[in-house]
Amino acid sequence: MMKLRAYQLGLLAALFTFWWAMTTPGLVPNFMFDNDRQAAFFFGEPLKVLSRVWAWFVTDADIYRHLAVTLVETLLAFLVGSVLGLAGGLWLALSPMASAILEPYVKALNSMPRIILAPIFSVWFGLGIGSKVALGVTLVFFIVFFNVYQGVKEVSPVVLANARMLGASNRQLLRHVYLPSATSWVFSSLHTSVGLAFVGAVVGEYLGSSQGVGYLILQAEGTFDINTVMAGILVLTAFALVLDAMVGRVEKRLMKWQPRAGETEKL
Repeated sequence: MMKLRAYQLGLLAALFTFWWAMTTPGLVPNFMFDNDRQAAFFFGEPLKVLSRVWAWFVTDADIYRHLAVTLVETLLAFLVGSVLGLAGGLWLALSPMASAILEPYVKALNSMPRIILAPIFSVWFGLGIGSKVALGVTLVFFIVFFNVYQGVKEVSPVVLANARMLGASNRQLLRHVYLPSATSWVFSSLHTSVGLAFVGAVVGEYLGSSQGVGYLILQAEGTFDINTVMAGILVLTAFALVLDAMVGRVEKRLMKWQPRAGETEKL
């Protein structure tokens, strides 16, 4: 495990070193731009980016209220979208008639580019947290929905038949057969949903807000401050990884019953 972390950190250090070398004037010949300063203008300078992050969190300490807003929007979108997707996926998977009726509508809504809904949500819910959460929910919902729907459909007919022969009620089937079958599908979708919840929150802030990390990035773009833009992207990426790690920890606790790959091979 320590060796793996060392490789990961080494790759990260190599990427930052390459970034620094390519954007430092006169250090490496750059044939893509007319002069040495253009690379730094378009891609930023890693030392200045890290300096901006340090100022946000330590020196000026002025990012916390913006970050709190973005994290609240992300968590609400993630939770609401996941719950709705879980409930909707279970309902349609267990209701063949409802599934047959609503399937074309669900597919049509899923094919819609949800980003274009951001201005509409701003009109409906205002420029506060509500519009950002609504956009994030539309991004998270369908990922969870289709994974739950498929997970329930993948339940073995033999297992269902045996459970019914033993007298299992519909509630017991839901708790002991359908939900365990869908759990692994749900968590695989949640890892993707964390990033999409962030996308919904930041895009909503980007299109109209007065606070949040997306708002900071928009302000920096207005003044062509690429270093602040890159700093905002790094901060968002770091916190998305933290949330994904939290989902992974919950998954490990709830999926203890599932044998690991090595254990399955031994069996």
